[in-house]
Amino acid sequence: MASPDVAVPDFTVVVPARYGSTRLPGKPLLEIAGEPMVAHVWRRACQSHACRVVVATDDSRIRDAMLPYGAEVIMTRDDHPSGTDRLAEVADILALADDALLVNVQGDEPLIPPALIDQVALRLADDPEASIATLAEPINDVDTLFNPNVVKVVRTLQGRALYFSRAPIPWDREHFKQAPTLLATDAWLRHIGLYAYRAGFLAAYRDWPASSLEQLEQLEQLRALQNGHAIQVALACEVNPTGVDTVEDLARVRALLA
Repeated sequence: MASPDVAVPDFTVVVPARYGSTRLPGKPLLEIAGEPMVAHVWRRACQSHACRVVVATDDSRIRDAMLPYGAEVIMTRDDHPSGTDRLAEVADILALADDALLVNVQGDEPLIPPALIDQVALRLADDPEASIATLAEPINDVDTLFNPNVVKVVRTLQGRALYFSRAPIPWDREHFKQAPTLLATDAWLRHIGLYAYRAGFLAAYRDWPASSLEQLEQLEQLRALQNGHAIQVALACEVNPTGVDTVEDLARVRALLA
């Protein structure tokens, strides 16, 4: 792991890596610069101040690909409805204390800056009343705002999440009567899918049924909000390159890391 030069609390990074993907089957093992995508994510996580980095998968092919790198791999069940549920199983397997911090780094983020991993862990440690910490960044263009694949977040003045949506929130009543051509303020934030949790919260989350808002938006963090838990949302300290969701994304990342 990286040598500490900032006061970051102890935390464990978990990289959930699921083989099945509707748009990109076998996505964690897709080759980028001669290595599987998940290896790039794992290496970035190891460059953070995490005390432990674990790849959590339900597929032996991903395990076998990562063991030669010296990665710690945990096999999990294959019936988890979300990555958060998979993290809860990992916390159980590792027998972590309720106050232990885990950071969920998605297995399709080969360009994620290690500083963001540290930031989200530190943000949760600094807010004992929050159950989750995550990050966001400003949205500067209309196409991104109206893209349903980009998750938007609205937060309080104290940085707590009010709501997450695939819709363009907040809605500018005066200027969105017709399709806007530009954004006049910095009120719109893109959610970055990087989360820090406490192990005790994950145990509770796993036992809740999927909430109505979660099912409508297909956003698992809404299960926590709808059950009354606070989510701290910080502005990312660095630009976060987008992950790999499409064939076009894969080509772009391959070109950057060639």
